[in-house]
Amino acid sequence: MITAALFGGFLVCLFFSTPIALCLAGGGLLATFLSGNVQLFVCAQKLFASIDSFTLMAIPFFMIAGNLMSSGGISKRLCDFANALIGWIPGGLACASILACMIFGALSGSPTATVAAIGGILVPALIENGYSRKFSLATIAVAGLLGTIIPPSTIMITYSSCTDASIGSMFMGGILPGIALGICMMVIAVIYGVQHQDEITSIPFSLARVGKTFVRGIGAFLMPVIILGGIYTGIFTPTESAAIACIYGLIVGIFFYRELRVSDLKQVLTGSATASAMVMIIIACAGIFGMVMTREQIPAKVATFLIAVSGNKYIFLLLVNIMLLIVGCFLETTAAILIIAPVLLPAATAFGINPIHFGIIMCVNLAIGCATPPLGVNLYVAAGLTHDKVDMVVNKHLLWYILASIVALLIITYCEPLVMLLPNMMAS
Repeated sequence: MITAALFGGFLVCLFFSTPIALCLAGGGLLATFLSGNVQLFVCAQKLFASIDSFTLMAIPFFMIAGNLMSSGGISKRLCDFANALIGWIPGGLACASILACMIFGALSGSPTATVAAIGGILVPALIENGYSRKFSLATIAVAGLLGTIIPPSTIMITYSSCTDASIGSMFMGGILPGIALGICMMVIAVIYGVQHQDEITSIPFSLARVGKTFVRGIGAFLMPVIILGGIYTGIFTPTESAAIACIYGLIVGIFFYRELRVSDLKQVLTGSATASAMVMIIIACAGIFGMVMTREQIPAKVATFLIAVSGNKYIFLLLVNIMLLIVGCFLETTAAILIIAPVLLPAATAFGINPIHFGIIMCVNLAIGCATPPLGVNLYVAAGLTHDKVDMVVNKHLLWYILASIVALLIITYCEPLVMLLPNMMAS
């Protein structure tokens, strides 16, 4: 009965379009009240305890760092470099958009920030150079999800906080899968370029232009090197690296590129605080939900059931992928990880699946959800770039990009070395 109350309360609140944080708290409070074994004030204590974590401090810091980089002229320089590097191939500007999202993802850790920062520059350029409006918006909406996979990533921090997985290993494990996703997306862009080569314009390759744009963007390229290098050399922790990223972004924006003004800081901090507060409230409310799940031993029961149904880890992973792709269409990414990761991880470890590998599989699945209707937030951000309705983004081009992303997901799922190569190298 308690389990039914927990999920029933959550689903009823969700049905009435209640904010996801309150859905989680509502289900947890209802189950706690009906159980009668725990006083309700314990739920209030759990709200605080869930976010009383040094690890979670990295989330607002990385959001501030990403906004500082976006406001400091980084986006334009990344776009110029990506276009110079691969803009000459068929569909080159679309490929450059995907590459720019990959690089910017190494700065922001947020899919929506990636879509807004890169799309604001490259969507108008794509349309001006002969790409259709629908294709341009679909490209940037899907490419933006790379901001979630290429480290640093806020959802990887969330996964680590609720599973005790190493944040540093999660970050390193996301690099090659992020590149694989980007390559699969570029295949779709190249096919479009070949089919519409008479309609779109491209630029000739120039080594000098590549070198010039690289030098201009060197301030941005050094940031992920500093973050990941500092973590794995033991100079600072992942949380401390987020604070250092803020300082670095401030210095680069004000003194190196001189495009970030002191007057811009209010907007940067306000936007970062708003986005961080949304994530932290979800995490806090998920603490109540998770407390009830733990007390009722729901993760252990689900693990036992999945092991009995699956039979082997390959079928288990296939079922997990199908479930997470569906969940990603309807549930916010952070909330999905907080609810599902503690439930599925015991079954995954029982099958001998590395928690880091499983975490990356979860993150990729739920990142794809950022670009799939009806909840896909990237779709709405992309549509807002050109003041269109979301129907303009949801089209056949989006479908092909999603299918390409699923192909990459299957490769990531069944090729564990793709994920574990870098974490194992850094650990040895």
